[in-house]
Amino acid sequence: MSTTAATATSAFQIRHAMVIAAPPETVFDYVTNPRSWPEWLPSSHALDCDDRPMGFGDTFHEHWSTRTGPVDLDWLVIASDRPTLWIGMTTTSFMGPVVVHYTFEAVAGGTRFTRILRNPARPKPPTPEMVERMSAEAELGLGNIKRIVESR
Repeated sequence: MSTTAATATSAFQIRHAMVIAAPPETVFDYVTNPRSWPEWLPSSHALDCDDRPMGFGDTFHEHWSTRTGPVDLDWLVIASDRPTLWIGMTTTSFMGPVVVHYTFEAVAGGTRFTRILRNPARPKPPTPEMVERMSAEAELGLGNIKRIVESR
């Protein structure tokens, strides 16, 4: 008789938001088009997909970089409700499942764009330094989105 020990995992989530002076549809269409990601997200280098917002059920391939080297990610859009909600999911060997959850809320002055990065089953919790780097990259990304979308 053999027994298998359950592998413990750690759930992780980080959230960032920013108001962008543009309508929700404009922000949604820009952010949910993965071809735009390298313009605003430093770790995203190239995307293999159509140049358009991705909808429910769409798949795309991202070439990403980490401190330890390149990573190829296959994404699936698991929710899309233009212009309020978009969720994409991928899996990595080192972080387990990765879910990006975007919400777009019309507010005074434009759109409150919220980006939530979730790792529901990380093999181990991120270190404080990892969290700091992820947060800094997310803040840079949101600032880039704001600058790009508002300059159009």
